[in-house]
Amino acid sequence: MAIWKDPAPASKPEPARFDPPTHLPDLAAAQAAPVRAVETPARESVIAADLSIEGKIEGAGHVRIAGKFKGDVKVQGNLAIDQGAKVSGSVTAGKVTLAGELDGNITSAQHVELLASGALSGDLKASSLTVAAGSRIRGHVECGWEKDAKAAKPEPGAAA
Repeated sequence: MAIWKDPAPASKPEPARFDPPTHLPDLAAAQAAPVRAVETPARESVIAADLSIEGKIEGAGHVRIAGKFKGDVKVQGNLAIDQGAKVSGSVTAGKVTLAGELDGNITSAQHVELLASGALSGDLKASSLTVAAGSRIRGHVECGWEKDAKAAKPEPGAAA
């Protein structure tokens, strides 16, 4: 039996090649595009039914009062005063839903909703108002005047 050695060494397999796919979008253009912030819904803070608090509430979120609160409330979000709750102080909010008692003024709101169990002792100034049968109001009410004020106000730089 003859033993011999092959003069040509066995060829090594070529390493696998990776070609980037051509169907993907241009990454440089995607990185140059502005990133949009994802808006998260505003959170709601709650004053529970068995709490009595005195102070001031300010912020951008929503507030629900089920207990007793004495002080001013100024929120950019919504304010809900639940049935059985009592608030003493002025209120400024985007939307006010009143099912309990408010002893104070609503100085500025986009919309006020007085539910059947709601009671307001104070002045109210809002863009719009919804009043349910059975609710109570004692005070001065101004609604819808923002539209007329904007229409009557002359444009800056306009000839008189």
